[in-house]
Amino acid sequence: MSLRQLQWPWFAILARTGREKSTTLLLENLGYQCFLPVSKSRRQWSDRIKELEVPLFPGYLFCRMNPHNRLPVLQTPGVIQIVGVGKSPIPVEEEEIAAIQRAEKSGLSVMPWPYLKVGYVARIEDGPLCGLSGIVVKIKSGLKLVLSVTLLQRSVAVEVDRHWLSVHPNEGPSAGKDASDSSTSVDPAHLSGAQGLPNKLIEAD
Repeated sequence: MSLRQLQWPWFAILARTGREKSTTLLLENLGYQCFLPVSKSRRQWSDRIKELEVPLFPGYLFCRMNPHNRLPVLQTPGVIQIVGVGKSPIPVEEEEIAAIQRAEKSGLSVMPWPYLKVGYVARIEDGPLCGLSGIVVKIKSGLKLVLSVTLLQRSVAVEVDRHWLSVHPNEGPSAGKDASDSSTSVDPAHLSGAQGLPNKLIEAD
């Protein structure tokens, strides 16, 4: 793949549900750099346990492409359209894609999550996601860091250890971007049982 191709932004491709993987392979065979975020799950069959890869954003994949030469992409079997406004494709934030790529490669549990725009942002200070930030939510089993693709209004959540976090209030969407220096560190000891997190921290069942 040429350096010129690598410089194009990421775009979200709406694909036929259930054909995201085959569509990704077809685009890659045409020379495009693609990213299909997936989560792995195990399902019990009658005679065996099978590991399946399920798209984190059902019906979508991401592709670096020249927005002024999009016909080859649109003609690829399985592609419905390129996400944008009218006939103008809108690129996805580079930082959002990078954050989700790191989460997928981290080995941590990642799953689809309801889209979150505002909340308390946690900066990851340690562990495989060190340096990232996202909205933190409290669940019965612990904490999840929510990373979003703003263009799609969709999110994913990754399980994190409370000892990795520092928390600061935020009033706008910033999940998946590098944390700012204005964040306030929180003593991990105060996060035991999630008691040290702000009262407005979003709770999920």
